[in-house]
Amino acid sequence: MKIAIIGTGNLGSSIAKGLIKNKSFTSLYLSDKNTAAVQAFYKEDYVTITSDNAEAVKKSDVVIFALQPRHIEAVMESVAKCIKKHHVIMSVAAGFEISKIESLIGADKNIIRVMPNTAISIGKSMTCLAANDKGEEKIELAKKIFNQLGATMVIPEEQIQAATVICASGIAFWMRLIRATTQGAIQLGFEAEEAHELAVQTCFGSASLLLESGKHPEQEIDRVTTPSGCTIEGLNAMEHQGLSSALIQGIVASFEKINHLKNS
Repeated sequence: MKIAIIGTGNLGSSIAKGLIKNKSFTSLYLSDKNTAAVQAFYKEDYVTITSDNAEAVKKSDVVIFALQPRHIEAVMESVAKCIKKHHVIMSVAAGFEISKIESLIGADKNIIRVMPNTAISIGKSMTCLAANDKGEEKIELAKKIFNQLGATMVIPEEQIQAATVICASGIAFWMRLIRATTQGAIQLGFEAEEAHELAVQTCFGSASLLLESGKHPEQEIDRVTTPSGCTIEGLNAMEHQGLSSALIQGIVASFEKINHLKNS
């Protein structure tokens, strides 16, 4: 599979790392005006670094536009003539709708919006996919690519904004919760490195339990809460301080912001 990534910022580089780690291509073009930013990929087999977006498109079958919304329109417009009907065009730009992409390259092209998160660099992303009518024919190909880099879910395009908040911004939300747990552990007497390991591994174990058991979080909570015990005491204190409410409010605030950016 010949893949090109246009834009190698944090997300583009993370996708590249995941693809390289899983050897998910026959050739990989990484295109960015600042090629120095991807020096680490120069020695990788079958990887070409370039600043020529048109070359990257011409030499590939799957083209992933990993650009910020303010840049993607101009770049996509500049390579539109190079995009043929066999190409599968994927965009990770938040708020940049399929209808806009169609207006730039044509509704007869395979277009798929992709919303991964930065855990894609280690093959642990939750990636949401939405396609135009033509792109539906290639959705299985997109799933094949991104299932090697974590898990995928196909959703209607109108849910992509919400998925951005839950999955992409969600990485930051969970990192903040882990940091808070680490700080609590330090206050209880652990050294910083010990506290960090305890918090990260416990978070990982919690997610793994839910993934492997398929249970609702409350079922697992019930297993560790006992009458008049320390766990329920801590949970209730957190809820009295608004833990769940604060998290939900943060998710909603992030969603309102992304919709504002889309409409501005």
